[in-house]
Amino acid sequence: MLDKPTEPAPFRLTSLAHGGGCGCKLAPSVLRELLAEQPAAGPFAQLLVGNETGDDAAVWDLDGENCLIATTDFFMPMVDDPFEFGRIAATNAISDVYAMGARPVMALAILGMPLGKIETSMVREILKGGAAIAAEAGIPIAGGHSIDCPEPVYGLAVIGTAKKADIRRNSDARPGDVLILTKALGVGIYSAAFKKEALPAPAYAEMVGSMTLLNKIGTALGKDEAVHAVTDVTGFGILGHGLEMARGAGLALKIDAGRLPFLNDAAELSQKGFVTGASHRNWASYGGEVTLPDGFPEWRRHLLTDPQTSGGLLVACAPEAAERLLGEIRAAGYPHAAIIGRAADGSGITIGNG
Repeated sequence: MLDKPTEPAPFRLTSLAHGGGCGCKLAPSVLRELLAEQPAAGPFAQLLVGNETGDDAAVWDLDGENCLIATTDFFMPMVDDPFEFGRIAATNAISDVYAMGARPVMALAILGMPLGKIETSMVREILKGGAAIAAEAGIPIAGGHSIDCPEPVYGLAVIGTAKKADIRRNSDARPGDVLILTKALGVGIYSAAFKKEALPAPAYAEMVGSMTLLNKIGTALGKDEAVHAVTDVTGFGILGHGLEMARGAGLALKIDAGRLPFLNDAAELSQKGFVTGASHRNWASYGGEVTLPDGFPEWRRHLLTDPQTSGGLLVACAPEAAERLLGEIRAAGYPHAAIIGRAADGSGITIGNG
C-alpha cells in the first residue's frame, strides 16, 4: 500500500477551486480562437510535431533516429485527498508522453498554492502523490517551480524519448482503421456527483483507480506497425479528441455508442443530472461536427462530451490487427478496453445508436 495520510482534511480541498481536473480546460472553440493569430512554430525542420493538429506533445528530431518528446499538464483538484490529487495530476501529465508512443524519462513539478489557505502538510502530500506516480512510471521529478496562487494547482512538465519510427501522432489514422478506447468514460460525471457529495464510496474508488492508471501501454503501441494513430482522451471528451483525430487525418469517425465503455454508475448519474459545465461547453464548441441518431437523449449525449481526467487512449489501427491489439491491451491491465468504431472517408463524427 502507498503511504498516505489517514486523518481527514480540515476542509474540502475542492472548495478552494472553481473547477477541477481536465474539466478546467478552456473550451475547444475558445482555444482555437486564442491560437488563431499565433505564429506557427516556424520553419524548424527538426520539429516533427508542434501545435498544428492539437497533438498530445511536441516532438523534436534529435539525430534522424531518436526523438525528444515534451509536454506539460496541470489543473486544480477534483478530489479532496491531497495525496490522491497529486497522483491523479501526475498520471494525467505523463499520459501525453505515452500517447505519442514514447517513454517518459524525467519530469518537473508545476505547483501553485494559495498561501495562508492551505497547510504546508497538505502541499507536501500533493507532492508525495505526484512522486509516487513518477516512481511507478520509473522517472524522477527532478525539479520544478512554485508560486503563490489563488487556487491550488499541480501538474508536471514531462520529457520523454522515442525512436522516430515509433512516434504515433493523432493525425495519421487511415480509412478503414478500427478504433479502440483503452479506459472507461464517465470521470467528469462522477466528479460532478462527488462535488455534491452524491458519489458512493465504491464509485469514488472506481474513479480514482481509473485516473491513476498509467497509460503505459502507449509505449508498446508505438512499436506496433499496425497502430497508425493514438491520442489520449481528456478534457474535450471522446467526441472532442475524436474530432482532433478526424480533422488531422482528413477523415470521418464512425462511433458505435453501444460499444463505448463506461464507469459502472456513469449512465445512472448522468440521467440524474450530474453533469459538468465543461460538458456543455464542449458540445457548444464542436456539436456542429457531430451527427447524433434521431431521438438520442441529452443524458446520453453528455456521456460523449464528458470531460475525462487522465482518460484512456484512443487508438486507430489496421482492421486485421484490431482483435489482437484489443487482447494485448486488456492483458496489460486495461480491462475496459473496447473496439468502439472505425475511421472512414468524410469528415466529422457520426454516432451509431447501438
